[in-house]
Amino acid sequence: MFTTLADRAVRRVRSWRYGEPIVVVSGLPRSGTSLVMQMLQAGGIPIFTDHVRAADGDNPRGYLEYEPVKHLATTTDRRWLRDARGQALKVVSYFLRYLPPEHNYDILFVERDLGEIVASQDRMLSRRGADVATEPPATRRLLETHLSEVRREMRRNRAFRVLDVSHRSLITSAGDEAIRIQTFLERDLDLVAMARIVDPALHRNRSVQEARTSIQNQNSDFETGTQNSDVSSDRDSAF
Repeated sequence: MFTTLADRAVRRVRSWRYGEPIVVVSGLPRSGTSLVMQMLQAGGIPIFTDHVRAADGDNPRGYLEYEPVKHLATTTDRRWLRDARGQALKVVSYFLRYLPPEHNYDILFVERDLGEIVASQDRMLSRRGADVATEPPATRRLLETHLSEVRREMRRNRAFRVLDVSHRSLITSAGDEAIRIQTFLERDLDLVAMARIVDPALHRNRSVQEARTSIQNQNSDFETGTQNSDVSSDRDSAF
């Protein structure tokens, strides 16, 4: 997030010049980007998608993608991005560098344990009959290098404003993460609906019962809290 007066001044100038930011949900494939997109949709943010990629066994609620994103690296015609202003757009980490500077981007960057990501990717490939990586440590090193490069690029890009979102925290503290996202985006969202999107049964790489119990307790506390307090108060110190 922007923290200095200079950063805020740049953001104000860019807002005046380039309009409402595009809410970009990014991260590695299988990091939880679809879950965040679903939460944003439930919260009331329009989703910029063409539904070309249908839901399947790997993502039963749908991917919420926009096909032209996959061609950002190979085309110079990116005029469609103007239509995405004010909406949520999924852009996996590999394509962030190709987003043109004539827009503002509020990026929700989803972080997930790399071991879980590799396992999830391998399972998806196996179900589709594709070859699975035989050297997980090497795959992990490649992902670590890629993430370091992406973070460096995000820090340098004046068009980007970034909030890191922990996948594990989404699973265990969905209400708190919804509040962090609302505070970052500075938009009035349906926080309870966002928290209810999380289904621990879809997270296959940790104890489902552990996650289910945690979320049920957290959501119950969250709903009670929203009746007695201003849910849009600053909870950005959640992590």
